[in-house]
Amino acid sequence: MSAPATPLPDPSPAPALPRHCTFSPSDWAVLATFWHPVARVADIADQPVAVRLLDQEIVLYRTSTGLTAAADLCAHRGAPLSLGRLREGRLACAYHGYCYDAAGRCTAIPAHPDAPIPAKLHLRVFRSAERYGLLWVCLDPHSSREIPPFPEFADPAFQVISIPPLRWAAAAGRQLESFCDVAHFAFVHENTFAAAHPVVPRYHVEPAPHGLRADFTSHVGNVSDPSAAARVWRRVYELHVPFVAHLTVHFPEQGRFVILNAGCPRSARQTDVFAIVAREFDHDRPVEETIAFQQRVYAEDQAIVERQNPEDLPIDLAEEVHVRADLTSVVYRRQLATLGLGRTFTA
Repeated sequence: MSAPATPLPDPSPAPALPRHCTFSPSDWAVLATFWHPVARVADIADQPVAVRLLDQEIVLYRTSTGLTAAADLCAHRGAPLSLGRLREGRLACAYHGYCYDAAGRCTAIPAHPDAPIPAKLHLRVFRSAERYGLLWVCLDPHSSREIPPFPEFADPAFQVISIPPLRWAAAAGRQLESFCDVAHFAFVHENTFAAAHPVVPRYHVEPAPHGLRADFTSHVGNVSDPSAAARVWRRVYELHVPFVAHLTVHFPEQGRFVILNAGCPRSARQTDVFAIVAREFDHDRPVEETIAFQQRVYAEDQAIVERQNPEDLPIDLAEEVHVRADLTSVVYRRQLATLGLGRTFTA
């Protein structure tokens, strides 16, 4: 069962813009209301882990009560707590040894072990929750948004495979739009699974409260087998704004192959990509093969997206040219606009 979201001290502090923020204040305020993945739970062990979300530096640490996500800043002299270490279930600062518990409260000052501890020695703790083997963080304590669903993760019919996180020097919006693009297969992925069929058939896209749903059927396969092009493949994209996509590929005569693609906007133009695969077949096939194949596919996309210009994802549809095959990205950009993001979106 997934761990519950980390509670915050009461009253909850208002979200503050990080130092050297690369987002406009209005865009940052919108994006801070969403849940974003920041790390794989399995990668947070017996030492603190440093991550970044929306330019906010965060330290992740594990205690007996679970995982904590806090501002990576000791309340004493501002040293990064990610340089410290866990000691007797508490996070100890590398500078003066001040210790913090799971709630972010200072519990020990080595220089004055018997003195009262000032109440101001308290970390900024962010809401966090474990879902699908990932740790998700929401920077706005007042947000009522939810983590996007991934029902296949708990379905015993599916084998779940976690892909090691990928770091892209690209905007999160550009990455997600590339993941859901249906016209690039024959060109970007020519060496992996789509050597032919550049024509994009008409497909259906409809807006949804969470973002959009696109239903695309073609002869573009999802494997490197040349015979795959002779069969019909269906892809259903569920986009959850701003940066999560749930793709279901219906393999002919086999079953479903699902990818959860979740982007963590470290900054306006740097993204950590967390991908999880769930397959309804081939459970005896080595997972290493699937991981390697997905890494190759993502690398092919990355080589293009990191060179796009403008680097930002334009929400104003007049800034780039759109054709019928771009229907998913057109609706996606319109849905981003409804969030109140700026004319030229910087994430």
